Amino acid sequence: MKSSVFQKSATATVIAALVIAGVAGCNRVSTTGADSPPKIMLALSTLNNPFFIELRDGAVAEAKKKNVNLIVVDAQNDSANQANQLATALSGSTKAVIVNPVDSDATGAPVTALNKANIPVIAVDRTVNGAKVASFIASDNVAGGMQAAKNLAASIGGKGSVLVLQGVAGTSASRDRGKGFAEGIKAYPQITVVAEQTANFDRATALDVTTNLLQAHPGVTGIFAENDEMALGAIQALGSRAGTSIMVAGFDGTDNGLAAIKAGTLTSTIAQQPGKLGALAVDQALAAATGKKGSSIVAVPVVSVTKSNVGQYIK
Repeated sequence: MKSSVFQKSATATVIAALVIAGVAGCNRVSTTGADSPPKIMLALSTLNNPFFIELRDGAVAEAKKKNVNLIVVDAQNDSANQANQLATALSGSTKAVIVNPVDSDATGAPVTALNKANIPVIAVDRTVNGAKVASFIASDNVAGGMQAAKNLAASIGGKGSVLVLQGVAGTSASRDRGKGFAEGIKAYPQITVVAEQTANFDRATALDVTTNLLQAHPGVTGIFAENDEMALGAIQALGSRAGTSIMVAGFDGTDNGLAAIKAGTLTSTIAQQPGKLGALAVDQALAAATGKKGSSIVAVPVVSVTKSNVGQYIK
């Protein structure tokens, strides 16, 4: 970023606007050509998560390939931040917006404003409630949750008590993964879910939550975490019990999650393809920005990863 952005003569309003642009500029895909490339915003819930870093990288690579000026902004898991970031698209030359909501409900109002301005919006990984999106690109989270239940049940012998670590409340990903797991675990009447608590898709939070839940429920034999980061936090809390007396199932298939499976502390994960999600989101946004009809729903397959097949997925 150039130091001139912060010149003292700028007004407070201009400074605020340029700070946002400056952060985005660090992730801008530079392109050349006779025509100006279409400007598309990628508004992510957080970049403090390997999954979304991979999603961003897939989007950036596709944008460079397709001659798109991609602006990446990070809401840092704050829905108010995200609303402000989305509002900047209204006054600029943004042709389309890709949003990964912090909160599916809270994102409805700023997306509605984009709808009124005829700026197409693409939702990725998490949907938007109460507003129109041109396309929704996501893994099949319900099916993945059901697969996770099957994996965890197999690892604990079809009986016992389990904990569920939930993601960010209000997100479709957490809701759908939880729904799938709840449906899947019904097939195992000797398994009881003794506690469910949010850990916000965050490793450090999951460490604390799991520690507290284990004190209240010392006899659990399994834990389902709605993403790998929370699963890794649970593994930290379990110590030597992880993968031995207490089995942990995750979701995402991140590099760290796959490494934990190889090490034997994580018994399974549901592998998504975050890079592909990002690339497909750019493709759909470009189609919408240029007046072409894209797909209203793009479902990206997920796959169960265990000790038996993890070697196929480790990079």
